[in-house]
Amino acid sequence: MEDNQNNMPLLGDEFPEMNVLTTKGMMNLPGDFKGKWFILFSHPSDYTPVCTTEFVAFEKRYDEFKDLNCELVGLSVDQVFSHIKWVEWIKENLDVDISFPIIADTGNVASTLGIIHPGKGSTTVRAVFVVDPEGKLRTILYYPQELGRNFDEILRIVKALQIGDKNGVAMPANWPENELIGDEVIVPPEPNLNKIPERFKKAEAGEFACYDWWFCYKKL
Repeated sequence: MEDNQNNMPLLGDEFPEMNVLTTKGMMNLPGDFKGKWFILFSHPSDYTPVCTTEFVAFEKRYDEFKDLNCELVGLSVDQVFSHIKWVEWIKENLDVDISFPIIADTGNVASTLGIIHPGKGSTTVRAVFVVDPEGKLRTILYYPQELGRNFDEILRIVKALQIGDKNGVAMPANWPENELIGDEVIVPPEPNLNKIPERFKKAEAGEFACYDWWFCYKKL
């Protein structure tokens, strides 16, 4: 069992197919989100302060995620009744209606995704899995129980991946506020050295700017 818990899916892998019980009924992942991006995020436990702040933060940004064709799914190893009562508590006490589903995991999902780390206890760590419309894992993040996530960064990740996919570009550090090139994006370097002169010609023509042949950038 411990070996299974330590399995970790890799970037570029297909998200493993699974049927899950949620606060919105049974769901199939990734099938029910075919053609959409989705984020599956785990939290250690219901009725805990850091997790409560995280669910409120996600809900406050849910419309922004949906504008990006991206859905949200929460998860912990609590029972579905605990999820439902916790969601009710958040609504009654914080006036925030958690509208995305929460998976009630018996341990099978956590084992498949490798999100119970024995060195951090028996509950799920704060994992984030960003999955694209083809069902492939594009980003994986892990946070310890004591550290709440930065949800603006998770939103930025989805935006950046979508822009990169659409335009065939890469995104610099801290995009769109990079210290060197601001909100511009990186033109991937040519793997063929014979094309370097052509690359400089394109730079001279104003298609993009370059620090060197391997570091070119442009506005979208």
